[in-house]
Amino acid sequence: MTASELFKDIDKHLLEDEKPSVFLNDVYYDDHFKEYPFKMLFDLKSVEQSPIHHPEGNVWNHTLLAVDEAAKLKHKSKNQAAFMWAALLHDIGKATTTRERKGKITSYDHDKVGEELSEKFLLVFMDDEKFITEVSQLIRYHMQILFVVNNLPFADINGMKRNSDINEVALLGLCDRLGRTGYNRNKEEENIELFLRKASDG
Repeated sequence: MTASELFKDIDKHLLEDEKPSVFLNDVYYDDHFKEYPFKMLFDLKSVEQSPIHHPEGNVWNHTLLAVDEAAKLKHKSKNQAAFMWAALLHDIGKATTTRERKGKITSYDHDKVGEELSEKFLLVFMDDEKFITEVSQLIRYHMQILFVVNNLPFADINGMKRNSDINEVALLGLCDRLGRTGYNRNKEEENIELFLRKASDG
């Protein structure tokens, strides 16, 4: 199997499987997965997260949970392929941004780094600029739910509206939030509704 064939296989399973995590867990041990650009995903298993916010453990565990949630909701997306690739790649920026600061594990700016890395990842396999931009911008703005709901200075409603689709961002953000163990679904859905209200008014 070539790297291009692996990419096509992942694409197929992201769009067709009820739980893409099963295939992704299997393919994790493929030799190509340890090479660029798949190594960006391979490395996520060694990146730990805050046990308070992510009791499921490392970033790879979280990514698989988020992808499975995305598979359940992809029918609500305007572009299912872009949405599913954004779910898979949404936290690739954490491998280079995760640090322990004052006893806490943080990943500041992983959304911005992820935007750039997702572009590089997809450019290896395609030249569809519109698709790549759609994926990378979803990743760039996937943290806006947290920023907007909590009135944080990192909120960028105008930039998000200009460069992405707030409904798609909300959908990805919900999958991100549900891609954890011990979540409160009602609370997370309420946060998404609040985000959409604030973003629509902003």
